[in-house]
Amino acid sequence: MPLRILIPKGRIYENIEKLLGEAGLRIKLNDRTYRPDLGADWLLAKIMKPQNVGELLELGSHDAGFTGIDWIEESGAEVEEILDLGFDKVSIVVAVPASTDENALKNKKIVVATEYVHLAETYLLAHGYQFRIVRTYGATEVFPPDDADMIVDNTATGQTLHENGLKIIGTILRSSTKFFASKAALQDKEKRTYIEELAMLFRAVLEARERVMLEMNVIESKYRELICGLPAMRSPTVAPLYNENGGEGGGGFAVKIAVRKNEVPALIPHLKRLGATDIVEYDLRKVVP
Repeated sequence: MPLRILIPKGRIYENIEKLLGEAGLRIKLNDRTYRPDLGADWLLAKIMKPQNVGELLELGSHDAGFTGIDWIEESGAEVEEILDLGFDKVSIVVAVPASTDENALKNKKIVVATEYVHLAETYLLAHGYQFRIVRTYGATEVFPPDDADMIVDNTATGQTLHENGLKIIGTILRSSTKFFASKAALQDKEKRTYIEELAMLFRAVLEARERVMLEMNVIESKYRELICGLPAMRSPTVAPLYNENGGEGGGGFAVKIAVRKNEVPALIPHLKRLGATDIVEYDLRKVVP
């Protein structure tokens, strides 16, 4: 039985499409359909709004999917988190017009505009507000001051809120895109295997994005000092070099290591000082520990 997977539409679609593609599952999607082909007969995909993913997984109509933890918390869906992908990081915040006296808001019944009705209600009750919630369907930041006293919305940097004359007065939670599964699917041995294998592929892609491969040559007399200076994942790959004419220290060695990208600017000059030559850097596709 194939694994039924939900792919979110909207702002997080692009990152999921790229992740699936790098994992070897390229989305083929006709403009008129919401059921893409992933090129795997064990996968059936459907594109839905991220707001709906959690509840559909809980209902068991689908087995796994991607959405932000904000929408899981909003819906209260009982699902299993498999992997935090770290994409589309946002904060769910409370914001008001910049000129608002925050204390005065608790002296009247306020209008709160939000897509996050449950999260907003929980926050407002906990902080002693009298309120009426107006559900929005996007562009929440344009409601104040005419149509709302306060909003609860997601933001990555706060820049859009600032540009609309708003200030943040509270943070409800921080969210990122995650890979979730239904509890029922995880009870099915075959589907659980599919889900775990997908998670392994995703981890491999994410790990590869953080690393590059460095290859270099080193003469035999400088080999041990170089090896001791390498920040390898485990142990470097080493192969003897063939040198027909001999030379200092013999033929030497070819050395290959996977390193984190942020280490490279300092590492390459360091390797040169240790005697490395012919250094080559290239990207990785997947890294499976």
